[in-house]
Amino acid sequence: MTTKDKLLHFGLLILRVGIGISIFFHGLPKLTGGVDTWTAIGSSLSAFGIDFAPTFWGLLAALTESVGGILFALGLFFRSATVFLAGMMAVALGTHLMAGDGFMIYGHALDLLIVFVATFFIGAGKLSLDNRLLKKKA
Repeated sequence: MTTKDKLLHFGLLILRVGIGISIFFHGLPKLTGGVDTWTAIGSSLSAFGIDFAPTFWGLLAALTESVGGILFALGLFFRSATVFLAGMMAVALGTHLMAGDGFMIYGHALDLLIVFVATFFIGAGKLSLDNRLLKKKA
């Protein structure tokens, strides 16, 4: 592997680990918050016309952020994790936009949506558990 390739994969590793850990810590309080927290989070889907099972949707969101963040950081089941995380950010972005929030509020969700969609296409890289364990090409 050339120096340029090594730097590229190292840069992708830094991006994955940094964003993944950040997302994990963002989701952990939601996961440990319990039923009231999950219900409050899941209730935000009413903006999209989804009014049933808010506790389930909130728990799914909390799991997506916490477990998805770890999978993203490790580069394990990477593309599946990016799909769930991108979906989560799309919902967050839509919720903020429908509420009339400004860019300083919805910008974080937009930034992360871009990161997750882009890394879906890029892949986890050679310095990932997908590459190591599942023998996937970077």
